[in-house]
Amino acid sequence: MARALVSGILLASLWPAGVFAAARPAAEDAASALNQPPARGTPAAAGGVWKTRLALKDGRWYLNGAITYPGAPAEGLLMNVRVVNSTFEDRNDATRPAGFDADKNTDAFIARIPDYAAQGVRCFTLCLQGGMPGYEEALNSAFEPDGSLRPAYLARVRRVIEAADAAGAAIILGCYYQRQDQVLRDEAAVRAGVANAARWVRQCGFAHVALEIANEYPHGGFDHRILKTPQGVAELIRHARQAAPGLLVSASGLGGGQCHKEVCQAADFILIHFNSTPVERIPERVQALKVYGKAIVCNEDDKSGREGARAAEAAVRSGCSWGLMLNTLNQYVPFEFKGHQDDPLIYAALKQLTLGRQAGRPPIASAPGTAGG
Repeated sequence: MARALVSGILLASLWPAGVFAAARPAAEDAASALNQPPARGTPAAAGGVWKTRLALKDGRWYLNGAITYPGAPAEGLLMNVRVVNSTFEDRNDATRPAGFDADKNTDAFIARIPDYAAQGVRCFTLCLQGGMPGYEEALNSAFEPDGSLRPAYLARVRRVIEAADAAGAAIILGCYYQRQDQVLRDEAAVRAGVANAARWVRQCGFAHVALEIANEYPHGGFDHRILKTPQGVAELIRHARQAAPGLLVSASGLGGGQCHKEVCQAADFILIHFNSTPVERIPERVQALKVYGKAIVCNEDDKSGREGARAAEAAVRSGCSWGLMLNTLNQYVPFEFKGHQDDPLIYAALKQLTLGRQAGRPPIASAPGTAGG
């Protein structure tokens, strides 16, 4: 993952209007009330009932029993956007930007979900330890040292999950992120955290959430061995499935579009990243993973503009779901979420790939190495 370091203390003027305000005190007790799981089918906090169900059948994605994007190039795929810092916090007093309001940051993303969905996005990647915010030493974790879950953090995650449900979109919910697994005191706590996260999804009744054990598990930024070896990650995938039978579980590899055999075999679907994968190499990366007979999902590619549009088309034409990561905009401070205006070229391409000719746009140029005209 690319790194762009900035000062740990940022001026409020760098952030979007409304995200900074007088710092709010932690409201653990109030958040705990939001964390009480309703029974499946009972009214959701945002009103109504949970309406979105995510499923896999023969390596193809379904929402509410219907195949995704019927008749479009992306039929059966799950086009997605990485927004892991939409629920960001920093409990490190030395680095936390003065006046940053975590709830308002989450609100700003939620307000744009309908716009993203209108472009064909049907999944968002979140993470219980966020992602690189553009500066080091942030303390951003939903986990306590023993692997238990923090209600205040879960309250924000839950609000995003509910808003995605209302928009008919799924969630890939990550557990662990490099730079943050150090919060967990030992491997027993790591295992407990996986089980707690899986059970929380199940207890809340969310049927549109899949679990990602670790973001880029081979990354050197992980300390716990179980999180950076394919054998350890495969064990954690099985552990999550045991804690919440029926929950779809996977883990993502590094940006080269590859994943170890042990993880591919254990996972319900294969998660890869394309950050360092040239567009021309995407088809062969996807083809190499088809031997496992599972859905293949890229849920992180930092290419932007025309190159990102070409990457999305290359992935789709290869039979792989594609996910956008605009790190400097959506993931690094000041966490801006502008819907399709984040990258008009890419979102135009996504709309065409997911709606086909209905989008009213001419075909985008085929990526080298892919079929198309």
